[in-house]
Amino acid sequence: MPWLSGSTLESRVTEEQFKRFFVEAEPKLRRALVARYGHERGREATTEALGWAWEHWTRLEPMANKLGYLYRVGQSRTRPRKVRPVFDIPTDPEQIVEPRLAKAVQRLPERQRVVTLLIHGSGWTNAEVAEVLGIGASTVHRHSERGLAALRKAIGGSD
Repeated sequence: MPWLSGSTLESRVTEEQFKRFFVEAEPKLRRALVARYGHERGREATTEALGWAWEHWTRLEPMANKLGYLYRVGQSRTRPRKVRPVFDIPTDPEQIVEPRLAKAVQRLPERQRVVTLLIHGSGWTNAEVAEVLGIGASTVHRHSERGLAALRKAIGGSD
């Protein structure tokens, strides 16, 4: 494209690279941050992290674990609060889920909650969770198993 200057062409290439990254990364990042902070704060953290990614794309683009880095950006950009509802407790008399599940999930330790929701609620693999959280796959497996055991105990379920 001879009519484009070098910087304009470079800008369009960079924009296209970011768009491709965004389409792939946004749903995963949002699920991880919502699992960590609840629906509203998780979405805010996702927006903050992806805004940072756009502003610093030349710095982020060469990184091997972009998603993991943005997860930590989202963590650092969100303000802590005492109550962290993961999801609203349904008020409909016909419950879609076990009524005690929401409170049981909220009582899980943070790492177990995030891992359990990503693996069993969003269908992530242990390797995907490990990459985003920056921990080993065996640690993810342990957190998942402990989280499920705690949930079963809290709602009186069995294997």
